[in-house]
Amino acid sequence: MSVFKLRNRKEVFAWSLYDFANQPFTTIIVTFIYSAFFVKVIAENEQDGTFLWSMAIAITAIVVSLLSPILGALADRGGYRKFFLITSTWICAIFSILLYFPNVGDVYDALFFFIIANIAFEMGGVFCNSYLPDLSSTDNIGRISGYAWGLGFVGGLLALFLSFFLFDINNPDEIRKINILVGVWFLLFSIPTFLFVKDRKSEKLNKQHITSSFQSIAETFRSIAHYRKIYRFLIARLFFNDGLITIFAMGGVYASVTLDFTFEEVMMLGIVLNICAAAGSFLFGYIEDKIGANKVINISLIVLMIATFMAYYAPETNHPKELFWVAGVLLGLMVGPNQSCSRSLMSRLTPKEKQNEFFGFFALTGKATSFLGPLLFGIITKFYSQQLALWVVIVLLLIGFVLFNRLDNGEINDK
Repeated sequence: MSVFKLRNRKEVFAWSLYDFANQPFTTIIVTFIYSAFFVKVIAENEQDGTFLWSMAIAITAIVVSLLSPILGALADRGGYRKFFLITSTWICAIFSILLYFPNVGDVYDALFFFIIANIAFEMGGVFCNSYLPDLSSTDNIGRISGYAWGLGFVGGLLALFLSFFLFDINNPDEIRKINILVGVWFLLFSIPTFLFVKDRKSEKLNKQHITSSFQSIAETFRSIAHYRKIYRFLIARLFFNDGLITIFAMGGVYASVTLDFTFEEVMMLGIVLNICAAAGSFLFGYIEDKIGANKVINISLIVLMIATFMAYYAPETNHPKELFWVAGVLLGLMVGPNQSCSRSLMSRLTPKEKQNEFFGFFALTGKATSFLGPLLFGIITKFYSQQLALWVVIVLLLIGFVLFNRLDNGEINDK
């Protein structure tokens, strides 16, 4: 059944457009273009640049891990979900645009603008994700989640194409202008989400809301162990999601520095990976509803580990760029399904009255230790090499895979 035949098709489409709106931030700024630009142009040298970029990702992870459960609980109590979503979006867009201004040597200005934008981006995702149970049923949640992820990767792809044709990618001043495109894109295409996705009637924020939010967080910490399915799933996701975050944060940097990709080649890599990611998200959204999110997550983790090892081994071969391209295609195909299925599985397992709060903890477990991957990657790069640092990703994915498979099939019978 098509997503557009669902009872709430306008609202589903409007909600999905938020992924379309925000994906260029991840694709262009975090993963491919700006990260490589920072390391190779703004920073004093590539090793220090890689280390500092990894620190920025780590700081983001720590702040989001602290804020997400608090703001999630506030949204539950006061009906402020859309307010926080809109605020996060505007902050991210504005600070993305500000990334145009830092030039060669302006390391800390660039890092400050990026960290603020990245924190706002992640917080917006917390509130956007929490709408999913309101828009779906058990039968179609995989399709809706997969559709949104796929549409997001289409957004990233179109933004990359537009950047390729509008700007001279070999000119540093032109690369800086791409940040303006990202910010304007986010503001423009998030408007339908704000207009058409319905929220509960908001109440006036008062001291009781804040107090009860902290009480709710404390209660959730105490009771989370009783939600055995959620607890064990989140522990496993904590590790494999950390591996994915490291891939997102360092993928373009690795291609640019270790494999000597030009900015144009990095952009083409981003275009191809987004095509693969969109195809993977759409396809596995339907497959998930047939075989279950747990099986799709397992498939994705196996392929991601193989692809990461190929990327590690690529510099040792006679055709390093070609092998890395193959690894990149495999990564692209599986990143979307892994994230989409994690989101829909969390939604299936969570009681409706706890959606915002538990999605805050979903973000918390996604960020609580996610500074470790980028941090270790940066440290190993600084003292050894980027190639050796890639083992951080492989180990994190492997630990997540082992822990996820220690769950009994009956615990996550999500079909």
